Amino acid sequence: MRRILLLLACLLAISCSRRGDSALPKSPVVTASFYPLQVMLLNICEGTDVRVERLAPSDTGCLHDYQLTTKDMRKIESSDVVVLNGMGMEDFLDKAVSLKGGHVVVASEGFISADGNPHVWVSVSGAIYQVGRISEALCEMDPRNAQTFAENAERYIARLEDLRSRMHDELDGFRGSRIITFHEAFPYFASEFALEVASVVEREPGTAPSPKELNDAIGKIRKENEDSGRTIPLFAEPQYSSASAQIIARETGSTVYELDPCVTPSGGEIGKDDYIAAMEKNLSVLKEALSK
Repeated sequence: MRRILLLLACLLAISCSRRGDSALPKSPVVTASFYPLQVMLLNICEGTDVRVERLAPSDTGCLHDYQLTTKDMRKIESSDVVVLNGMGMEDFLDKAVSLKGGHVVVASEGFISADGNPHVWVSVSGAIYQVGRISEALCEMDPRNAQTFAENAERYIARLEDLRSRMHDELDGFRGSRIITFHEAFPYFASEFALEVASVVEREPGTAPSPKELNDAIGKIRKENEDSGRTIPLFAEPQYSSASAQIIARETGSTVYELDPCVTPSGGEIGKDDYIAAMEKNLSVLKEALSK
């Protein structure tokens, strides 16, 4: 269904372009608010004259505490389109992007949220939804490149669907398994693969728990381990210090692994295959952790 909608959007945009000028100038600049959306744009815009930019530095992680800079304002002003995640992830940008008028794309618009949690892309199905949403919007805004956008999105979505299928094949045997995370980034991911998040240690990413919070977490995890009859794996994130995780592991006997929410690149150069590579690594880590 998603592919049919993409092709319909493409045909409509091409039809509109025959009746008037393209909504965007030649060689438009499309700016993503942060890294995961940039990766989606690199796939959608491949082979076009669109220049893909990013607002927040690639090592920012989630944008909960990000502060808008003067440089960001200039970048927004010079962009023809700004692509946001939405669901409150970029509240700091509300006033700045209001000047862009219709040339703002909210990638999570229409997605059914889990209590307003913005981490849609961490689920493969969520990423597929956002790729489709961005492509449809760009087709409408830039009819000149609409067919390429739609074909690229269809191709990338097919790869994501293959990834999702492979992950289900290898993780469905662990349905119902409990995990402990250090940030509320994984509700969509856990739901997609029928995993249960037994506890979240750090509500805000990179914010170390107080001694009392740490003791409370240790007590809760000990009880979770006792009730389940096994040690529940702990999943820290590569973007943040694992110091708290190591303390909890030492006190509870649980093992610490890393689960990547795909908010920063693992290497220096950003590429269009980054998301799939990160998810394939997550698959390998989960299989190891849940097999024990």
